[in-house]
Amino acid sequence: MQYLLLIYDKDERWRGGYSPEEMKAYGAFHQQFTNAIKGGNALQQASTAKTVRVRDGQVLQSDGPFAETKEQLAGFYLVEAATIEEAAAMGAKIPGAQYGSVEVRPILTFS
Repeated sequence: MQYLLLIYDKDERWRGGYSPEEMKAYGAFHQQFTNAIKGGNALQQASTAKTVRVRDGQVLQSDGPFAETKEQLAGFYLVEAATIEEAAAMGAKIPGAQYGSVEVRPILTFS
């Protein structure tokens, strides 16, 4: 089964909150981890996002994500695992889990 590992972290950490050594180690981990998964990527800072909604036929756009939280979605991985526990163990290896959180979400497949 496929799972999405959603990595949440504070935007400030990506704007100078990590030391050069942490960034190098973080990058090396993600490069190695990326080679063992189905897909994934980092996302630009939340301030670069737009949220789009359609209400009563009108398209509404707002800047940034629609979330009142200190942690923002920073990136994701798509992984294959036999169980959600196995996927969670993969998520626990992501360095961002030490500072933020990693949400493990099963992929819904349509027949």
